[in-house]
Amino acid sequence: MKKTLKDILLILVGALIFAIGVNYFTIPNRLSEGGILGITIVTYYLFEWSPGVVNFVLNVVLLAVGYKYFEKRTMFYTLLSIASCSGFLYLTEDIGRQVTGDTFLAAIFAGLLVGVGLGLIFRTGGTSGGSTILARLANQLLGWSIGKGMLVFDILVVVGSVFIIGLEKAMYTLLVVYIGAKAIDFIVEGLDEKVAVMIISNSPEQVLESITQKMSRGLTVLEGRGGFTGQNKEVLYIVISKQEIVQLKGIIHTIDQNAYVTVHNVHEMMGKGYKAS
Repeated sequence: MKKTLKDILLILVGALIFAIGVNYFTIPNRLSEGGILGITIVTYYLFEWSPGVVNFVLNVVLLAVGYKYFEKRTMFYTLLSIASCSGFLYLTEDIGRQVTGDTFLAAIFAGLLVGVGLGLIFRTGGTSGGSTILARLANQLLGWSIGKGMLVFDILVVVGSVFIIGLEKAMYTLLVVYIGAKAIDFIVEGLDEKVAVMIISNSPEQVLESITQKMSRGLTVLEGRGGFTGQNKEVLYIVISKQEIVQLKGIIHTIDQNAYVTVHNVHEMMGKGYKAS
């Protein structure tokens, strides 16, 4: 119950930030967005229909079509997200004002606010509906990945908006979409983003001992064999936060300057000792 209440609060805060980004930066500067939000904004420019009402209607229709592809918990959070985003869009549309007339600044802050808002929603396990639902349908019917589906739908809407807002504003909109995507990744992954490091050294025992003592981290020792030399080697594997990379490299360099080190981004971790993303 405590986690559910926290998730609901995050969704509400995220929805408010999202609405501020749209009503204070995107619409006053005649920018657009990708996906269903972009269609919502374009209909406002064409017919002056309320963004909150249009966003709610379009997303509910899509959710009714694609509801079977969501789990019950995700469905509940998605419904709450759609209702809160649409509600805050409606409540803030009349008090929205142009914070800046600089289109470049507006694009940056629109992307940041919309991205942070949606990121908070995604962090709870919910979705904003819209392109997410369409992407899931494309995944089931066409075999597309979720990421590919969302990208295709977003680009189609941005390209279509050129005829309404003009080429220059559409180019700024691409900046909004890009910044928003990066902001979402940052919020969802958080400052505690992890990386996996594989270390091949001629002094594996010393490296292992030093890392264990100085970083208080456990490592996994894998058995490997050189493809060219045929020599057996121990490969060290460790998962750490990005902030610890510099310290780890320093430890390895002190012991073995010729060590072979590879670093990979970790998108998800599960298991004892790690929190599920």
